[in-house]
Amino acid sequence: MQCFECGNCREDVVTYYCTAKNEFVIKNTNNVIEKQRGNFGWKKGDPRYETRRRSSRGEEAKKIV
Repeated sequence: MQCFECGNCREDVVTYYCTAKNEFVIKNTNNVIEKQRGNFGWKKGDPRYETRRRSSRGEEAKKIV
């Protein structure tokens, strides 16, 4: 198998078609991007959590009636 110098393997892409091998090639790159989760919203550790929860539940009860 000789390379046809098509340049597909030199491009900065994960998959490409190799004409010499007559197949698609997937480069093995282990670039895992870990998603960082933020501490957003109301959590039980927040001192204002209980008052907010009670007030929002009170508003929901008023909507039902």
